Amino acid sequence: MNLNRKIWSKNEYAEFCEYLNSLAQEDYAVFVEKLNPDAKHVLGLRIPILRKIAKLISCGNWRGFLASAENKTFEEIILQGFIIGYAKADINEIIVLIENYVGKIDNWGICDSFCASLHVARKFKPEILDLLIKYLFSPGEFEVRFAVVMLMNYYTDEEHIDYLLETFGRIIHDGYYVKMSVAWALSVCFVKFPEKTMEYLKTSKLDDFTYNKTLQKIIESFRVDNKMKNTVKSMKRKKRDGLSHPGLLNKISAEVS
Repeated sequence: MNLNRKIWSKNEYAEFCEYLNSLAQEDYAVFVEKLNPDAKHVLGLRIPILRKIAKLISCGNWRGFLASAENKTFEEIILQGFIIGYAKADINEIIVLIENYVGKIDNWGICDSFCASLHVARKFKPEILDLLIKYLFSPGEFEVRFAVVMLMNYYTDEEHIDYLLETFGRIIHDGYYVKMSVAWALSVCFVKFPEKTMEYLKTSKLDDFTYNKTLQKIIESFRVDNKMKNTVKSMKRKKRDGLSHPGLLNKISAEVS
């Protein structure tokens, strides 16, 4: 199928969806649904295949594709995010595309895949940071997670580490996937800036669940030595805050890293 075409109409897009269905693997769809129970209408296409498709589309009329695109399947939404990541456009246009896309994020797989694709953040750090700030304290669970994972991916550096630690400590949200993203981000901060992050954890006002998950992720890291892991183990709080949504503690907590 011609993916870098100049014209994308509804008919061409319907043909494209048939093409996606022809590539679907039922066993992989089952795997994705188990790993990401909030994902809806999973076809079963592996990420490298979706990236290859997105790259080809981005070489053609990607704006036309996005204008025609629908959100019926997990893979269609993932593809749109990848295309935005590959798109060659002015940063202001990219920001509008990101804002439009964030509203479609309803599970951690879509969120984290999109974040990993937005390499534009490396080139336009101030502009993207301004965008992320508006999501950090949103009531939307995946808007917050999007901002946290973006900060972790592109701003865990000398210039921003103090801001990250201060900001993560101010996020108050009952969403499971927010808490897990903050714990994941803080564990990355610890790996890159162990002294600063350790001092932060000693006085942190994080809720018990997020705090203990942070320690767990640090302990699980291959980049932390055993002596430090033993120290971190001794810092665990015995009391753990509950989550506001019933059954959330039983959700699968796998992360894309």
